[in-house]
Amino acid sequence: MDMIDTLLPWAVTALAIALVAAQGVANRVRMNRMEAHWRQRCDDLGRELHAVSSGSMGVGRRLVACEQSLHRLSGALEEMRLNDPLRVPYDEASKLVELGAGTEDLMNSCGISRPEAELVSALRKGQTRSQEHAGTDEVV
Repeated sequence: MDMIDTLLPWAVTALAIALVAAQGVANRVRMNRMEAHWRQRCDDLGRELHAVSSGSMGVGRRLVACEQSLHRLSGALEEMRLNDPLRVPYDEASKLVELGAGTEDLMNSCGISRPEAELVSALRKGQTRSQEHAGTDEVV
């Protein structure tokens, strides 16, 4: 029994050391797997981020091109509005109606037909009346 009493603590200690070593090896294997998994996940996310950023840069370039095109078209439209040969007589006719010109005066001054002169006169007078009424309307 003496020998068993002497060897038992050493055997328990050796068994404990073997268990701790086995647990250490198991933990190391598990950590290596986790590290490989997270490294792969980071690589995947890096590729996805690169794809998203490349796509957003392409969208940004297209947006800038659309804005430039919009500005060009807006400028061209404004230029067309200002240089419209048909609009000039109507603007001039509208101003003449404000000054009290009649249908014959509009036809002679602006080179527009009688129905056009009557229409401009009626529209301008209608605008004047609606502005006068808008200014005198009161909320009860």
